[in-house]
Amino acid sequence: MMKQQITRRRFLAQSSTAAASALAFAAVVKSADANQKLNVAFIGVGGRGAGNLGTVAADKDVNVAAVCDVNRQNLARVSQRYPSARSHEDFRELYEKTDDIDAVVVSTTEHTHAFATLPALKAKKHVYCEKPLTYNIEEARIITEAAAEAGVATQMGTQIHGMPNYRRVVELIQSGAIGNVKEVDVWVARAWGRQSAELAKKHRDIVHVTERPKEKMTPPAHLNWDLWIGPAPFRPFHQVYFPGPKWYRWWDFGNGTMSDLGSHWIDLPFWALKLDAPQTVFAPGDEKPHPEIAPASMTAVYQYGARGDLPPVRLTWHQGTHRPRHWGTRIPRRWNSGVAFFGDEGILISDYGKHVLLPEDKFKDFKRPKPFIPPSPGQHQQWLQACKTGSPTDSDFSYAGPLTEANHLGNVAFRAGKKLEWDAKKMRATNCPEADQFIGRGPRKGWSLEG
Repeated sequence: MMKQQITRRRFLAQSSTAAASALAFAAVVKSADANQKLNVAFIGVGGRGAGNLGTVAADKDVNVAAVCDVNRQNLARVSQRYPSARSHEDFRELYEKTDDIDAVVVSTTEHTHAFATLPALKAKKHVYCEKPLTYNIEEARIITEAAAEAGVATQMGTQIHGMPNYRRVVELIQSGAIGNVKEVDVWVARAWGRQSAELAKKHRDIVHVTERPKEKMTPPAHLNWDLWIGPAPFRPFHQVYFPGPKWYRWWDFGNGTMSDLGSHWIDLPFWALKLDAPQTVFAPGDEKPHPEIAPASMTAVYQYGARGDLPPVRLTWHQGTHRPRHWGTRIPRRWNSGVAFFGDEGILISDYGKHVLLPEDKFKDFKRPKPFIPPSPGQHQQWLQACKTGSPTDSDFSYAGPLTEANHLGNVAFRAGKKLEWDAKKMRATNCPEADQFIGRGPRKGWSLEG
Protein backbone atom coordinates (compact mmCIF):
# COMPACT_ATOMS: atom_id res chain seq x y z
CA MET A 1 0.00 0.00 0.00
CA MET A 2 2.89 2.35 0.78
CA LYS A 3 4.35 1.75 -2.66
CA GLN A 4 0.98 2.44 -4.30
CA GLN A 5 0.58 5.67 -2.32
CA ILE A 6 4.08 6.91 -3.16
CA THR A 7 3.57 6.05 -6.83
CA ARG A 8 0.34 8.04 -6.81
CA ARG A 9 2.16 10.93 -5.15
CA ARG A 10 4.75 10.93 -7.92
CA PHE A 11 1.93 11.11 -10.47
CA LEU A 12 0.21 13.93 -8.62
CA ALA A 13 3.41 15.91 -8.30
CA GLN A 14 4.43 15.44 -11.91
CA SER A 15 1.00 16.27 -13.27
CA SER A 16 0.40 19.36 -11.15
CA THR A 17 2.30 21.99 -13.12
CA ALA A 18 -0.89 23.68 -14.25
CA ALA A 19 -2.42 23.43 -10.79
CA ALA A 20 0.70 24.94 -9.23
CA SER A 21 0.39 28.06 -11.34
CA ALA A 22 -3.23 28.42 -10.28
CA LEU A 23 -2.24 28.18 -6.61
CA ALA A 24 -0.02 31.22 -6.96
CA PHE A 25 -3.14 33.37 -7.07
CA ALA A 26 -6.06 33.65 -4.67
CA ALA A 27 -8.91 31.38 -5.69
CA VAL A 28 -12.09 32.89 -7.02
CA VAL A 29 -14.35 32.06 -4.11
CA LYS A 30 -17.95 31.08 -4.61
CA SER A 31 -20.20 32.61 -1.97
CA ALA A 32 -23.42 31.47 -0.39
CA ASP A 33 -26.61 33.50 -0.61
CA ALA A 34 -25.92 36.38 1.77
CA ASN A 35 -29.61 36.58 2.64
CA GLN A 36 -29.89 32.99 3.85
CA LYS A 37 -28.51 31.24 6.89
CA LEU A 38 -25.30 29.31 6.42
CA ASN A 39 -25.81 25.62 7.21
CA VAL A 40 -22.62 24.42 8.88
CA ALA A 41 -21.49 20.90 9.80
CA PHE A 42 -19.06 20.49 12.68
CA ILE A 43 -16.68 17.50 12.68
CA GLY A 44 -15.10 17.19 16.11
CA VAL A 45 -17.05 18.99 18.83
CA GLY A 46 -14.99 18.42 21.98
CA GLY A 47 -11.99 20.40 23.21
CA ARG A 48 -10.87 22.77 20.47
CA GLY A 49 -13.87 21.70 18.43
CA ALA A 50 -16.23 22.87 21.16
CA GLY A 51 -14.57 26.27 21.04
CA ASN A 52 -14.90 26.47 17.26
CA LEU A 53 -18.52 25.40 17.46
CA GLY A 54 -19.34 27.98 20.09
CA THR A 55 -17.76 30.85 18.16
CA VAL A 56 -19.12 29.97 14.72
CA ALA A 57 -22.61 29.03 15.93
CA ALA A 58 -22.86 32.35 17.79
CA ASP A 59 -23.12 34.11 14.43
CA LYS A 60 -26.76 34.99 13.82
CA ASP A 61 -26.52 33.83 10.22
CA VAL A 62 -25.29 30.32 11.08
CA ASN A 63 -27.42 27.23 11.46
CA VAL A 64 -25.85 24.11 13.02
CA ALA A 65 -26.88 21.54 10.42
CA ALA A 66 -24.82 18.51 11.46
CA VAL A 67 -22.45 17.44 14.23
CA CYS A 68 -19.97 14.58 14.35
CA ASP A 69 -17.63 13.15 16.97
CA VAL A 70 -16.14 9.75 17.82
CA ASN A 71 -16.67 10.62 21.49
CA ARG A 72 -20.31 9.88 22.30
CA GLN A 73 -20.25 12.13 25.37
CA ASN A 74 -19.27 15.11 23.24
CA LEU A 75 -21.84 14.17 20.63
CA ALA A 76 -24.67 13.74 23.14
CA ARG A 77 -23.93 17.09 24.79
CA VAL A 78 -23.92 18.99 21.49
CA SER A 79 -26.90 17.10 20.07
CA GLN A 80 -28.92 18.08 23.10
CA ARG A 81 -28.08 21.71 22.46
CA TYR A 82 -28.81 21.47 18.72
CA PRO A 83 -31.53 18.80 18.45
CA SER A 84 -32.37 19.56 14.82
CA ALA A 85 -28.80 18.89 13.65
CA ARG A 86 -27.90 15.58 12.06
CA SER A 87 -25.72 13.55 14.44
CA HIS A 88 -22.93 11.16 13.38
CA GLU A 89 -19.97 9.33 14.88
CA ASP A 90 -18.39 8.68 11.48
CA PHE A 91 -17.82 11.69 9.23
CA ARG A 92 -17.85 9.41 6.19
CA GLU A 93 -21.54 8.86 6.92
CA LEU A 94 -22.07 12.58 7.40
CA TYR A 95 -20.84 13.13 3.84
CA GLU A 96 -23.28 10.62 2.36
CA LYS A 97 -25.62 13.60 2.24
CA THR A 98 -24.32 17.09 1.52
CA ASP A 99 -27.23 19.01 0.02
CA ASP A 100 -28.25 20.31 3.45
CA ILE A 101 -24.87 21.83 4.35
CA ASP A 102 -22.98 24.83 2.97
CA ALA A 103 -19.82 24.70 5.04
CA VAL A 104 -17.79 22.43 7.33
CA VAL A 105 -15.63 23.06 10.40
CA VAL A 106 -13.00 20.36 10.98
CA SER A 107 -11.58 20.05 14.51
CA THR A 108 -10.48 16.42 14.63
CA THR A 109 -7.06 15.02 15.50
CA GLU A 110 -4.26 15.89 13.10
CA HIS A 111 -4.13 12.51 11.38
CA THR A 112 -7.74 12.76 10.19
CA HIS A 113 -7.78 16.41 9.06
CA ALA A 114 -7.32 15.66 5.35
CA PHE A 115 -9.85 12.82 5.38
CA ALA A 116 -12.49 15.05 6.97
CA THR A 117 -11.65 18.04 4.76
CA LEU A 118 -11.30 16.56 1.27
CA PRO A 119 -14.92 15.33 0.90
CA ALA A 120 -16.15 18.83 1.72
CA LEU A 121 -13.92 20.39 -0.92
CA LYS A 122 -15.00 17.84 -3.51
CA ALA A 123 -18.60 18.68 -2.70
CA LYS A 124 -17.68 22.38 -3.06
CA LYS A 125 -18.42 23.23 0.55
CA HIS A 126 -16.57 25.97 2.42
CA VAL A 127 -14.06 24.62 4.98
CA TYR A 128 -12.48 25.84 8.20
CA CYS A 129 -9.84 23.36 9.41
CA GLU A 130 -7.79 23.50 12.58
CA LYS A 131 -4.02 23.60 12.35
CA PRO A 132 -1.93 21.89 11.20
CA LEU A 133 -3.87 21.58 7.96
CA THR A 134 -2.85 17.95 7.37
CA TYR A 135 -0.89 15.08 8.86
CA ASN A 136 1.81 14.96 6.17
CA ILE A 137 3.21 16.68 3.09
CA GLU A 138 1.38 14.55 0.55
CA GLU A 139 -1.97 15.29 2.18
CA ALA A 140 -1.17 19.02 2.28
CA ARG A 141 -0.55 19.05 -1.46
CA ILE A 142 -3.77 17.13 -2.16
CA ILE A 143 -5.84 19.51 0.02
CA THR A 144 -4.21 22.63 -1.44
CA GLU A 145 -4.97 21.55 -4.99
CA ALA A 146 -8.49 20.42 -4.14
CA ALA A 147 -9.23 23.79 -2.54
CA ALA A 148 -7.99 25.63 -5.62
CA GLU A 149 -10.24 23.52 -7.81
CA ALA A 150 -13.27 23.88 -5.53
CA GLY A 151 -13.10 27.68 -5.39
CA VAL A 152 -14.69 27.84 -1.94
CA ALA A 153 -13.86 29.83 1.20
CA THR A 154 -11.15 28.13 3.24
CA GLN A 155 -9.31 28.99 6.44
CA MET A 156 -6.78 27.15 8.59
CA GLY A 157 -7.26 27.86 12.27
CA THR A 158 -4.22 29.90 13.27
CA GLN A 159 -5.92 32.58 15.34
CA ILE A 160 -2.69 34.47 16.11
CA HIS A 161 -2.43 35.26 12.39
CA GLY A 162 -5.48 37.49 12.70
CA MET A 163 -4.26 39.48 15.70
CA PRO A 164 -2.87 43.04 15.31
CA ASN A 165 0.71 42.28 16.42
CA TYR A 166 1.52 39.96 13.53
CA ARG A 167 0.11 42.50 11.09
CA ARG A 168 2.35 45.27 12.41
CA VAL A 169 5.42 43.00 12.26
CA VAL A 170 4.71 42.03 8.65
CA GLU A 171 4.31 45.69 7.74
CA LEU A 172 7.64 46.58 9.36
CA ILE A 173 9.52 43.76 7.64
CA GLN A 174 7.95 44.31 4.23
CA SER A 175 8.48 48.09 4.37
CA GLY A 176 12.20 47.58 5.02
CA ALA A 177 12.40 48.79 8.62
CA ILE A 178 15.41 46.55 9.34
CA GLY A 179 16.64 46.23 5.76
CA ASN A 180 17.22 42.94 3.98
CA VAL A 181 16.51 39.93 6.18
CA LYS A 182 18.82 36.97 5.58
CA GLU A 183 18.45 35.13 8.88
CA VAL A 184 15.49 34.26 11.12
CA ASP A 185 15.37 32.36 14.41
CA VAL A 186 12.14 30.86 15.73
CA TRP A 187 12.09 29.31 19.18
CA VAL A 188 9.40 27.81 21.41
CA ALA A 189 9.86 26.85 25.04
CA ARG A 190 7.42 23.94 25.05
CA ALA A 191 9.28 20.66 25.56
CA TRP A 192 6.71 17.89 25.12
CA GLY A 193 7.63 14.55 23.64
CA ARG A 194 10.11 11.74 24.24
CA GLN A 195 12.29 12.57 27.25
CA SER A 196 13.13 11.29 30.72
CA ALA A 197 10.57 11.27 33.51
CA GLU A 198 12.59 13.96 35.31
CA LEU A 199 12.60 16.24 32.28
CA ALA A 200 8.92 15.57 31.55
CA LYS A 201 8.07 16.75 35.06
CA LYS A 202 10.34 19.77 34.76
CA HIS A 203 8.82 20.74 31.43
CA ARG A 204 5.24 20.14 32.62
CA ASP A 205 4.53 17.59 29.94
CA ILE A 206 1.01 16.16 30.17
CA VAL A 207 2.19 12.54 29.88
CA HIS A 208 5.51 10.72 30.15
CA VAL A 209 6.20 7.84 27.80
CA THR A 210 9.38 6.68 26.05
CA GLU A 211 8.20 3.52 24.28
CA ARG A 212 5.03 2.13 22.77
CA PRO A 213 3.07 0.35 25.52
CA LYS A 214 2.80 -3.42 25.19
CA GLU A 215 -0.26 -3.84 27.39
CA LYS A 216 -3.80 -3.30 26.13
CA MET A 217 -6.47 -1.23 27.82
CA THR A 218 -10.21 -1.19 27.33
CA PRO A 219 -11.34 2.02 25.61
CA PRO A 220 -13.80 4.21 27.51
CA ALA A 221 -17.37 3.13 26.80
CA HIS A 222 -18.14 6.48 25.19
CA LEU A 223 -15.22 6.33 22.71
CA ASN A 224 -15.35 4.69 19.28
CA TRP A 225 -11.69 3.74 19.23
CA ASP A 226 -11.73 2.27 15.71
CA LEU A 227 -13.06 5.54 14.31
CA TRP A 228 -10.60 7.54 16.40
CA ILE A 229 -7.74 5.55 14.82
CA GLY A 230 -9.26 6.27 11.41
CA PRO A 231 -6.71 6.05 8.57
CA ALA A 232 -3.74 5.38 10.88
CA PRO A 233 -2.37 1.86 11.43
CA PHE A 234 -4.50 0.18 14.06
CA ARG A 235 -3.20 -0.26 17.60
CA PRO A 236 -4.94 -1.18 20.86
CA PHE A 237 -6.24 1.59 23.06
CA HIS A 238 -4.03 2.98 25.82
CA GLN A 239 -4.32 6.04 28.03
CA VAL A 240 -1.03 7.44 26.67
CA TYR A 241 -2.86 8.26 23.40
CA PHE A 242 -6.15 9.66 24.66
CA PRO A 243 -7.55 12.14 25.56
CA GLY A 244 -5.84 14.88 23.58
CA PRO A 245 -3.40 16.33 23.19
CA LYS A 246 -1.52 13.24 24.41
CA TRP A 247 -1.75 11.83 20.90
CA TYR A 248 0.20 14.62 19.25
CA ARG A 249 3.61 13.19 20.20
CA TRP A 250 2.96 9.86 18.44
CA TRP A 251 4.18 9.81 14.83
CA ASP A 252 1.18 7.72 13.75
CA PHE A 253 -1.24 10.45 14.87
CA GLY A 254 0.65 13.75 14.90
CA ASN A 255 4.01 15.40 14.44
CA GLY A 256 4.82 16.83 17.83
CA THR A 257 5.51 20.47 18.57
CA MET A 258 7.09 21.13 15.17
CA SER A 259 3.82 20.94 13.25
CA ASP A 260 1.60 22.09 16.12
CA LEU A 261 3.26 25.29 17.32
CA GLY A 262 5.15 25.70 14.06
CA SER A 263 1.76 26.52 12.52
CA HIS A 264 1.68 29.62 14.74
CA TRP A 265 5.31 30.66 15.07
CA ILE A 266 6.73 29.90 11.61
CA ASP A 267 3.60 31.51 10.20
CA LEU A 268 5.03 34.96 11.00
CA PRO A 269 8.27 34.77 8.96
CA PHE A 270 6.49 32.74 6.28
CA TRP A 271 4.05 35.63 5.84
CA ALA A 272 6.45 38.53 6.37
CA LEU A 273 9.20 37.19 4.07
CA LYS A 274 6.90 35.68 1.45
CA LEU A 275 8.44 32.24 1.88
CA ASP A 276 7.46 29.33 -0.31
CA ALA A 277 9.29 26.00 -0.46
CA PRO A 278 12.76 25.60 1.09
CA GLN A 279 15.71 24.47 -0.97
CA THR A 280 17.27 22.42 1.83
CA VAL A 281 16.29 21.32 5.33
CA PHE A 282 18.34 19.57 7.99
CA ALA A 283 17.98 18.82 11.68
CA PRO A 284 21.30 19.12 13.55
CA GLY A 285 21.74 18.00 17.15
CA ASP A 286 22.24 14.97 19.34
CA GLU A 287 18.61 13.85 19.49
CA LYS A 288 18.10 10.58 17.65
CA PRO A 289 14.77 9.92 15.94
CA HIS A 290 12.54 7.39 17.64
CA PRO A 291 10.28 5.28 15.40
CA GLU A 292 7.18 5.99 17.50
CA ILE A 293 7.51 9.28 19.39
CA ALA A 294 8.37 12.84 18.41
CA PRO A 295 11.18 14.58 20.32
CA ALA A 296 10.66 17.04 23.15
CA SER A 297 13.55 19.17 21.86
CA MET A 298 14.94 19.58 18.36
CA THR A 299 16.33 22.02 15.80
CA ALA A 300 15.53 22.32 12.08
CA VAL A 301 17.37 24.59 9.65
CA TYR A 302 15.70 25.75 6.42
CA GLN A 303 17.44 27.46 3.52
CA TYR A 304 15.18 29.48 1.22
CA GLY A 305 16.23 30.94 -2.10
CA ALA A 306 15.59 34.42 -3.41
CA ARG A 307 11.92 35.38 -3.92
CA GLY A 308 11.67 38.16 -6.48
CA ASP A 309 13.77 41.02 -5.08
CA LEU A 310 14.01 39.39 -1.63
CA PRO A 311 17.37 37.80 -0.77
CA PRO A 312 17.92 34.16 0.24
CA VAL A 313 17.18 33.53 3.92
CA ARG A 314 18.04 30.90 6.51
CA LEU A 315 15.29 30.09 9.00
CA THR A 316 16.10 28.03 12.10
CA TRP A 317 13.49 26.40 14.33
CA HIS A 318 14.50 25.77 17.98
CA GLN A 319 12.21 23.69 20.18
CA GLY A 320 12.22 22.81 23.87
CA THR A 321 15.66 23.08 25.46
CA HIS A 322 17.26 24.28 22.20
CA ARG A 323 17.92 28.01 21.89
CA PRO A 324 19.20 30.29 19.11
CA ARG A 325 22.95 30.88 18.88
CA HIS A 326 22.34 34.58 19.64
CA TRP A 327 20.46 33.72 22.85
CA GLY A 328 21.49 36.07 25.63
CA THR A 329 23.45 38.35 23.29
CA ARG A 330 21.47 39.72 20.36
CA ILE A 331 18.30 38.05 21.68
CA PRO A 332 17.38 39.07 25.26
CA ARG A 333 16.60 36.08 27.49
CA ARG A 334 13.27 37.55 28.53
CA TRP A 335 11.76 36.30 25.26
CA ASN A 336 10.67 32.83 26.34
CA SER A 337 9.35 32.03 22.85
CA GLY A 338 9.59 34.21 19.80
CA VAL A 339 10.74 35.09 16.30
CA ALA A 340 13.89 37.12 15.61
CA PHE A 341 14.41 38.71 12.20
CA PHE A 342 18.02 39.75 11.56
CA GLY A 343 18.27 42.48 8.94
CA ASP A 344 21.29 44.37 7.67
CA GLU A 345 19.94 47.50 9.41
CA GLY A 346 18.59 46.08 12.66
CA ILE A 347 16.75 43.30 14.47
CA LEU A 348 13.03 42.75 15.05
CA ILE A 349 11.91 40.35 17.77
CA SER A 350 8.27 39.35 18.22
CA ASP A 351 6.05 36.97 20.12
CA TYR A 352 2.27 36.59 19.84
CA GLY A 353 1.36 39.93 21.36
CA LYS A 354 4.32 42.30 21.22
CA HIS A 355 7.46 43.16 19.25
CA VAL A 356 10.53 45.35 19.52
CA LEU A 357 13.05 46.91 17.14
CA LEU A 358 16.71 46.65 18.17
CA PRO A 359 19.01 48.31 18.97
CA GLU A 360 16.54 50.46 20.88
CA ASP A 361 18.61 53.65 20.70
CA LYS A 362 18.75 53.41 16.91
CA PHE A 363 14.98 53.05 16.59
CA LYS A 364 13.85 55.42 19.38
CA ASP A 365 12.76 58.04 16.83
CA PHE A 366 11.72 55.55 14.15
CA LYS A 367 8.54 56.46 12.31
CA ARG A 368 6.47 53.39 11.70
CA PRO A 369 4.80 52.81 8.34
CA LYS A 370 1.12 53.57 8.08
CA PRO A 371 -0.76 50.27 8.55
CA PHE A 372 -1.54 48.72 5.20
CA ILE A 373 -2.82 45.28 6.25
CA PRO A 374 -6.54 45.61 7.09
CA PRO A 375 -7.62 44.54 10.57
CA SER A 376 -9.13 41.10 10.94
CA PRO A 377 -12.55 40.58 12.51
CA GLY A 378 -11.18 37.28 13.82
CA GLN A 379 -10.45 34.12 11.89
CA HIS A 380 -13.85 32.54 12.37
CA GLN A 381 -15.74 35.69 11.44
CA GLN A 382 -13.47 36.37 8.49
CA TRP A 383 -14.15 32.87 7.17
CA LEU A 384 -17.90 33.28 7.63
CA GLN A 385 -17.78 36.56 5.73
CA ALA A 386 -15.89 34.80 2.95
CA CYS A 387 -18.52 32.05 2.84
CA LYS A 388 -21.26 34.65 2.45
CA THR A 389 -19.58 37.21 0.18
CA GLY A 390 -16.54 35.60 -1.45
CA SER A 391 -14.16 37.98 0.35
CA PRO A 392 -10.59 36.71 0.98
CA THR A 393 -9.29 35.06 4.15
CA ASP A 394 -5.84 35.42 5.69
CA SER A 395 -4.97 31.74 6.04
CA ASP A 396 -6.72 30.15 3.10
CA PHE A 397 -5.44 26.78 1.96
CA SER A 398 -3.32 28.28 -0.83
CA TYR A 399 -1.26 29.83 1.99
CA ALA A 400 -1.77 27.27 4.75
CA GLY A 401 -0.90 24.31 2.50
CA PRO A 402 2.67 25.41 1.68
CA LEU A 403 3.20 26.52 5.30
CA THR A 404 2.11 23.09 6.50
CA GLU A 405 4.39 21.35 3.99
CA ALA A 406 7.37 23.39 5.19
CA ASN A 407 6.67 22.62 8.84
CA HIS A 408 6.39 18.91 8.13
CA LEU A 409 9.71 19.01 6.26
CA GLY A 410 11.51 19.82 9.51
CA ASN A 411 10.27 16.56 10.98
CA VAL A 412 11.03 14.65 7.76
CA ALA A 413 14.64 15.84 7.93
CA PHE A 414 14.83 14.91 11.61
CA ARG A 415 13.41 11.43 11.06
CA ALA A 416 15.49 10.77 7.93
CA GLY A 417 18.64 11.90 9.73
CA LYS A 418 19.96 13.65 6.65
CA LYS A 419 20.08 17.07 5.05
CA LEU A 420 17.31 17.12 2.46
CA GLU A 421 17.60 18.68 -0.98
CA TRP A 422 13.96 19.48 -1.65
CA ASP A 423 12.23 19.39 -5.02
CA ALA A 424 8.86 20.97 -4.25
CA LYS A 425 7.30 20.30 -7.65
CA LYS A 426 8.07 16.60 -7.50
CA MET A 427 7.45 16.54 -3.75
CA ARG A 428 10.58 14.56 -2.94
CA ALA A 429 14.02 14.86 -1.39
CA THR A 430 16.19 14.24 -4.43
CA ASN A 431 19.16 13.05 -2.38
CA CYS A 432 17.25 11.00 0.19
CA PRO A 433 14.79 8.37 -1.09
CA GLU A 434 14.49 7.04 2.47
CA ALA A 435 12.55 10.21 3.30
CA ASP A 436 9.65 9.03 1.11
CA GLN A 437 8.15 7.04 3.97
CA PHE A 438 7.72 10.26 5.97
CA ILE A 439 6.34 12.38 3.11
CA GLY A 440 3.20 10.29 2.61
CA ARG A 441 1.66 7.04 3.77
CA GLY A 442 -1.01 4.64 2.64
CA PRO A 443 -4.16 4.78 4.81
CA ARG A 444 -5.67 1.84 6.65
CA LYS A 445 -8.19 -0.32 4.80
CA GLY A 446 -11.54 1.43 4.59
CA TRP A 447 -9.99 4.89 4.40
CA SER A 448 -8.99 6.72 1.24
CA LEU A 449 -8.21 10.08 -0.30
CA GLU A 450 -8.93 8.63 -3.73
CA GLY A 451 -12.04 9.17 -5.81
